Amino acid sequence: MAFQISPGVNVSEVDQTTVVPSVLTTAGAFSGNFQWGPANKRIQVSSETQLNSIFSSPDSNTYVSYFTAASFLAYGNNLQVVRAVGTTAKNATGNTAIKIQNEDEFDTTYLNVNSSNFYGAFTARYPGALGNSLTVSVLDAGPLQANGAVYETHFNSWTASTIGLSGVVTAAPNTSFEAAAAGASYDELHIAVIDSGGLITGAKNTVLEVFPFLSKASDAVDSLGNSNYYKNYIYNNSKYIYAIDPPSYSTTNSTWGTTLPGKTFATLQTLNGTNSTLTGGSDVPVTDANLISSYGLFTNSDEVDISLVITGGASVTVQQYAIDNISSARKDCIAFVSPRYSDVVGQSGNETTNIRSWITSLARQSNAGTYAVADSGWKYMFDKYNNTYRYVPLNGDIAGLCVYTDSVRDPWFSPAGFNRGQIKNAVKLAWNPTKTQRDTIYAIGVNPVGTFPGQGTVLFGDKTLQAKPSAFDRINVRRLFIVLEKTIAQAAKFSLFEFNDDFTRNQFVALVTPFLRDVKGRRGIYDYRVVCDATNNTSQVIDANQFVGDIYIKPARSINYIQLNFVAVRTGVNFSEVVGQF
Repeated sequence: MAFQISPGVNVSEVDQTTVVPSVLTTAGAFSGNFQWGPANKRIQVSSETQLNSIFSSPDSNTYVSYFTAASFLAYGNNLQVVRAVGTTAKNATGNTAIKIQNEDEFDTTYLNVNSSNFYGAFTARYPGALGNSLTVSVLDAGPLQANGAVYETHFNSWTASTIGLSGVVTAAPNTSFEAAAAGASYDELHIAVIDSGGLITGAKNTVLEVFPFLSKASDAVDSLGNSNYYKNYIYNNSKYIYAIDPPSYSTTNSTWGTTLPGKTFATLQTLNGTNSTLTGGSDVPVTDANLISSYGLFTNSDEVDISLVITGGASVTVQQYAIDNISSARKDCIAFVSPRYSDVVGQSGNETTNIRSWITSLARQSNAGTYAVADSGWKYMFDKYNNTYRYVPLNGDIAGLCVYTDSVRDPWFSPAGFNRGQIKNAVKLAWNPTKTQRDTIYAIGVNPVGTFPGQGTVLFGDKTLQAKPSAFDRINVRRLFIVLEKTIAQAAKFSLFEFNDDFTRNQFVALVTPFLRDVKGRRGIYDYRVVCDATNNTSQVIDANQFVGDIYIKPARSINYIQLNFVAVRTGVNFSEVVGQF
């Protein structure tokens, strides 16, 4: 405490109430190919409805990624999604092709800058051919629209021809109150976004969004003080477009995008609303390099907290990256992988051989493997968006079962079996392994998923890809230690920059012990011991400015094998005489 110079009373508080914090164990991470939505940016999704709203419904090129994510969300409500796009994918525009991956890129490069390249007044918000379905319809005030009768007739025609606007837009654009007060005129405009191609809603010429009474003035604000400049307003509120360059930006007579005082804002088109159908949007194949780049957004544990990394239908190259560079590098999450489509769909007896080849190519490692879980195949599920059935990899479901297990028990319980291992939304499996086949693949670390008559489709194994036999070759033990390590590491941060003396060491032991006692009471461990004293914090350790806490754990083990012995004995035999002899 501070020294006092003159007599007085100084009051201070010392907070010794630190506890071991809870950590997130149900957060998933996934990168895949989607039709729409921000690219190369982490987006938190809590439901399939939200997934559809942000990334649009699936088509024949994107259904594997979409339904992998949807399968996970059937069990949990926290999935970080990154949309991967091909290198040369483009946004649909009114003129020159352009690629804007997400809001951050637009904010940095285009929002407050009028480009010397004329891309057109508007662009689709995200890359992809879906943007070619958009038409932007603009009704603009201007000096030549001063003839009220003529302009009113045109306004009525515009709202009538654009379905659904007559009840939404109640008056023609003219001069805003703020513009009039600043000596300006004709700054207002209405903007409508229309699904003219019907690719988004399924019905052509459906109005998606309407933005009435926006302003062409860069400094315009509404009654609440928020920007009413059309470019800013659309950036903040539209799901489908950006306003990118003021119309006629390349000409000298345009006053769009300037400040209000004294301006007479030029019209977009004399007496006519302007419809701009966006074109040039393109999807290109997503490569392994594109996926690896997008998965790279999950590598930094300081930036994003995740527990379960889903790989969908990714290639072995991407699966290996997820294991080596995310889960085993971070050491606080597990990667989930499935065999390739060609390994299990329509293989007629070659599935076991194919899975052996897949696991060999995946390069099981003694250390990295403990942070990876492999399953045996793909499920057949209904695609309600396209009224058909699709094969989808199971790794989204297996990760989802871990979330479900957390919700009904704890992370250190096994997610397999008839109690917690029921797979959802599975019409059938691409491959339903027999007992012999299950034995074969389980021996190499692949967890079989089987369909059992009257009992559903079930995860029937709980191994990690750990090659070396140890406690860490089981999912529940691996997840137990992830929870223990994350929580205790979080608590230990508050010992940084304190003195390495008996007080700090005893405080650490008193902090950790109740937490481990609670985990033991919840059946996560059989026993534990915490050592943090002079035996492991020697003078050399103290002089090196280090602090050592040794935590010994006896992890609880899941039952994988049950032996039931039924012994028939004679009527006159006393059971006490024979129990234990067989």
